[in-house]
Amino acid sequence: MDTADLRAEMIDAMAKVNRRLRTVFDARVKERGLTLARARTLLALMEQEGLYQKELAEALEIENATMVRLLDGLERQSFIERQTVQGDRRAKRVVMTAEGKILAEQVVKLAGDVREDLLEGVSDEELNIALNVLRKMSDSMNKSH
Repeated sequence: MDTADLRAEMIDAMAKVNRRLRTVFDARVKERGLTLARARTLLALMEQEGLYQKELAEALEIENATMVRLLDGLERQSFIERQTVQGDRRAKRVVMTAEGKILAEQVVKLAGDVREDLLEGVSDEELNIALNVLRKMSDSMNKSH
């Protein structure tokens, strides 16, 4: 196989794994009443709670309007609250409710289980090689954009 074919196969394989990973994760979070996007939002809030809506949208790399819809859904489910910031009525900080925190912890465990399933049979050495390749690819993408 020549270099061009090998590179094409690599990108195709990555895309297939990504689609399958999203499908599996989405199916598992649906069992808990979430979508993939809502689960990602809760995970981001676990990492840094009390973010402004705008900061959360930036962290998730989504448009502000999309963020508002996600938060509306999570708020209807009683998983998050938007708190007004003193001195700025328009600014809202997003915090998880107690129920949201419990669910977020379940999502963290679920994500770990999905990772274990995905990487079963892959050695640490293989993981390190793959990680190095992905980092180089990411660096190349960052340089070109």
